[in-house]
Amino acid sequence: MEAHGLLKNKRGIIFGAVDEQSLAWHVAEQCHAEGARMVLTNSQFGLQLGNIRRLSEMTESPVIECDATDVEQLRALLSESMRLLGGPLDFILHAVALSPNIRRRRSYDNINYSYFQQTLDISALSLHKLLQTAKETDAIAEWGSVVALSYIAAHKPICGYVDMGDAKALLESITRSFGQVYGEEKHVRINTISQSPTRTRATEQFPELHIMQTFAGDMSPLGNADAESCANACVMLFSDYTRYITMQNIYNDGGFSASGLTSRYILNSKYVELRKNENKGNNTDTQH
Repeated sequence: MEAHGLLKNKRGIIFGAVDEQSLAWHVAEQCHAEGARMVLTNSQFGLQLGNIRRLSEMTESPVIECDATDVEQLRALLSESMRLLGGPLDFILHAVALSPNIRRRRSYDNINYSYFQQTLDISALSLHKLLQTAKETDAIAEWGSVVALSYIAAHKPICGYVDMGDAKALLESITRSFGQVYGEEKHVRINTISQSPTRTRATEQFPELHIMQTFAGDMSPLGNADAESCANACVMLFSDYTRYITMQNIYNDGGFSASGLTSRYILNSKYVELRKNENKGNNTDTQH
């Protein structure tokens, strides 16, 4: 998509980019194309796992290691980012999520509670820690924007998503609660984007990913939203054009969240065979 300078002279931090599949990677590329300057950050494990140095070179962005669950590391990250970028931040992307229970193939009725606490800490409480630390250090500029990545499992049970649905629900609750506080005090906007199931290094841990993508695609009038469209949605929320959008969950999912039953799903599903069998039965009844 053609760039329009929507983020010209804006400063920000992108959490969670690992490799070219990462949603955060696409967001960083698009922010750079729109004129933003930013810092890239991930945990030590995340930095070792992926190829963030390449993204750093492409976007001319420094990389700072940070564990998003560690308040002191967050404080250091915010301070160093403001120093490197020359002032307070205009936007932050929170793309941080991990479930040890999912990685160990545990079902929702057999979760390990220690793992569950880790899931909540990494995937949701890290947002609260980030926002509270940013507010304490006055790290986000007035009318700044924070976006966290969510998923529809925050509202509807999704098979195989285990405790991440609870984590996303908490993430969205924090968005609303902190959005009210930060909005009143400094006009800082906080929103989440609920993205279609998208293949990334993180989502590959779900054995049902292909089924999730196929079902969501069939049930979405516009089809599944891709990573580039997610990046564009983030840029929109970071820009000045959305100054009065806050405490919201934006569905970037091709209409999946609002659909009941689509013709595409019917045509692509087993119900086609079921209908054929029903028709055969009706014909037989008519003959008798």
